[in-house]
Amino acid sequence: MKKLFTFMLYASLAFFASTEVAAGDTGLEGKEVSTYLVGGYVDVDAAKSKLKDAGFEVLATYAPVENGTTIVFTNAALKAEGAKPKRAHAAVLRLFIDNQAKTISITNPVYFGKAFMQDDYNHKVFNAQLEAVNKAFPALTPSADKLKFNDLAGYHFMISRPYYEDTIELAKSTNEELIAKAKGKLLIFELKLSNKSTLLGYQLDEKTNKFVEKIGRANAAILPYCISVEDGTATMLHGEYYLAISYPLLDMGTFMGISSIPGEIKENLEKPFM
Repeated sequence: MKKLFTFMLYASLAFFASTEVAAGDTGLEGKEVSTYLVGGYVDVDAAKSKLKDAGFEVLATYAPVENGTTIVFTNAALKAEGAKPKRAHAAVLRLFIDNQAKTISITNPVYFGKAFMQDDYNHKVFNAQLEAVNKAFPALTPSADKLKFNDLAGYHFMISRPYYEDTIELAKSTNEELIAKAKGKLLIFELKLSNKSTLLGYQLDEKTNKFVEKIGRANAAILPYCISVEDGTATMLHGEYYLAISYPLLDMGTFMGISSIPGEIKENLEKPFM
């Protein structure tokens, strides 16, 4: 009887262990994941309609570059993920419409989901967003920009450069006061995620914005820049991290050409709280 009990105990442990592995297995381990999904031209109204039909909520439209528009969108599942502590940036996706190149580019939910959710990443949730986007915009293809799935959570540009968690504190106060200070013509969107957390999309000044044209307008969905307001603290993703994760093909020479931009972004985002 004792041997039978021991066998059943080990069998149960083996079952739950195998179930846990299967639940965490994305099928992407060791594989590259594209940063963006690229497709043929769709105008702004048609794109917004397709997103709404797919169950997404359009938060804002924004012109990050001349002859280009970014649509920021979300849904209940993304907002639930973004409401988790220090995960607000995962709450939105972006679609960039390039009227110049006649293309669209959509942030890959799996890529940015893994990068921004880190160890809290739920593949079922973000893969569902990927499927919804692909269904709404058929014939999307992977961008040339990509990284290995396993490298996304611990990504940084190079040794001594910031990681996702190395956020920059912009101000401290109550959430209500911080959000009130940010409101104005430069605020692109406000997305309340919980009683403790709100994500703000903010417009950079014209001079700072020009970095997109310099290093690649195809990835202009990087803007507007976001501010997370959580538990009385306003923070931003470090510019060196956010630019690098959004432009994974960025080389050192190009990066040095925009070396002042991370500091300028910080200055831009600090202004409303002064």
